[in-house]
Amino acid sequence: MDTATPAVTVALHDGASVIASSGQVDARRHGELLLPAVDRVLAEAGVKLDAVTGVVVGVGPGPYTGLRVGLVTAATFGSALAVPVHGICTLDGLAYAAGQEGGLDGPFAVATDARRKEVYWARYEDARTRTGDPAVDRPADIAEALAGLPVVGQGAVLYPEAFPDARGPEHVAAGALAALAAERLAAGQELLEPQPLYLRRPDAQVPKNYKVVTPK
Repeated sequence: MDTATPAVTVALHDGASVIASSGQVDARRHGELLLPAVDRVLAEAGVKLDAVTGVVVGVGPGPYTGLRVGLVTAATFGSALAVPVHGICTLDGLAYAAGQEGGLDGPFAVATDARRKEVYWARYEDARTRTGDPAVDRPADIAEALAGLPVVGQGAVLYPEAFPDARGPEHVAAGALAALAAERLAAGQELLEPQPLYLRRPDAQVPKNYKVVTPK
């Protein structure tokens, strides 16, 4: 599952392929849409939740509120089912999907919407190999560094002046996360801890100098 972008996406994977999946794009309803999506996927696959042997969750980067919905839900499932919970960078899932669906096999970048006129982004050598840590920047500040590269994701679509060679998919799909995780686990690679990758402080904060009103 992944809720790090406006897409609320869930998939069930059997270790070899995706058996059922669901994806809805709604940046304001992650909490409302995620559990019904889990129910739909399980029903489509004809299995119960207790058949799940592991959980994979996108760790972002992403906005604070949406991202934590998926992470908390994944942790709850892991605890209730006594199964491992693995993290995958959301940008890695998009890169993997771009390779599988879009045929990208050379250097490219991935960019998702970070709001505040910024993007979360990372550069890739190929669909499976990220060449640096994810970052958050204004599109104009990284346009020169990414000049000539295809850029995958909603961030590229939103800022065509900075990223003229925008490619799909626009949003991450849980099926790609699951397939990438299955591939890495089969190769004996360690996955990330299911901890959020925020890259910056949340939008909502307690004011530093607020007036305290107490009765005399």
